[in-house]
Amino acid sequence: MTEDIKQKLAAITLLVLDVDGVLSDGHLTVYGDGSESKAFHTHDGHGLRMWQRAGLKVAMISGRQSEPTQRRAEQLEIAHVFQNCHFKLPALMELLAELRLEAEQVAYVGDDLPDLPVIRFVGFGVAVANAVDEVKAQADYVTTRSGGDGAVREVVEMILKGSDRWQPLMERYLA
Repeated sequence: MTEDIKQKLAAITLLVLDVDGVLSDGHLTVYGDGSESKAFHTHDGHGLRMWQRAGLKVAMISGRQSEPTQRRAEQLEIAHVFQNCHFKLPALMELLAELRLEAEQVAYVGDDLPDLPVIRFVGFGVAVANAVDEVKAQADYVTTRSGGDGAVREVVEMILKGSDRWQPLMERYLA
């Protein structure tokens, strides 16, 4: 990892995630009563807990309104959740103003065309392995794991390790 990348990663204090296709594999099951379900990977959840234990913030921005997304955010104690957000960059800019952060302090993980403006705006834009080609082409990093299959955990570990924030978190498990 180059010094330039390490400096970029050290500046990151906010991880912003798309949901469908990033935290989930993008598949939706819609039942006859209109309710829906989606699956989330436990490795991603634990990675986000580690991120939070490092004193860093997490946000979700989803183009869809979804009860499973809200429940997962509550389980992970993610305070900043934007749903039914078709234009994600204005929502992010509102959040940055609220948190008094700059774009360089943000990593964003996305998979589809609505994520492009945000990926191009933030300090570190990430595409999951199964993202559309246009998103991969604009990202600073493309994960080896697919959305819903540990891609978020991969990003969390890469940023924490690349910014020397990983080892203190490991002491909890190695004590």
